Amino acid sequence: MNTALLLVDIQNDYFPNGRMPLERSTEASLKAQEVLNAFRAKQKPVVHIQHISTRPDATYFLPCTKGIEFHPNVHPLKNETIIKKHYPNSFKDTALLNYLTKHHVNHLVICGMMSHLCIDATVRAAYDLGFSCTVIHDACATRNLEFNNTAIPAQSVHNAFMAALQPTYAAVVSSRELLQTVGNTHHQVSA
Repeated sequence: MNTALLLVDIQNDYFPNGRMPLERSTEASLKAQEVLNAFRAKQKPVVHIQHISTRPDATYFLPCTKGIEFHPNVHPLKNETIIKKHYPNSFKDTALLNYLTKHHVNHLVICGMMSHLCIDATVRAAYDLGFSCTVIHDACATRNLEFNNTAIPAQSVHNAFMAALQPTYAAVVSSRELLQTVGNTHHQVSA
C-alpha cells in the first residue's frame, strides 16, 4: 500500500492562549510530531490540512490571524503539501482527493484536532472514497461538549468517537503502535 500522513488542523487556535483551546492539544501535537518525524525519515508523503474559516459568525481560524498558522510542533517543511479547507471534511471542496490519486495513495494515517468533528468527518469521507485508514488516537485531541444539558468531558467525547470509528472506518492505534510498524516493510504503513 502507498501510505500518506494526514495532519488535520494542528493550528495555533487549538492550543493554550488560542481562540478555541482543546484538551490535551499540546500532548497530542507531540505524538503527531513523533509520527511526522518517522514519515519524514522514510520520505513518505505528508499532507498538512489547514482550516480557514469562511463563516461570517466564526470565532476562530479567522483569515490572516496567527490562529490559523500551523503549530510549531508540526510546522510543514517546504516540500510538504498544504491543503486549505473550509469544512470539517478535509475532502470537501479541496484538492486532497486529486493529490492522493495523483500520488497513488490508498492508505491514510490520520491525526490532528477535533476528534469529534474534523477527524471523524475526514476519516468517514476517506473510507467512503475507498481509502484504508489508520487513526492515531493519542495524536488527536478534542474538547468538552454538552448535549441535552449534560456536560460530556473531552476524554469521553474522544473515546466515544474513536470507538465509533473502529473497526469499520479505521484501525485506531496509539502512536507507539504505529511507530513500531514503520520500520517493518511488510506492514501497510511502510509500503
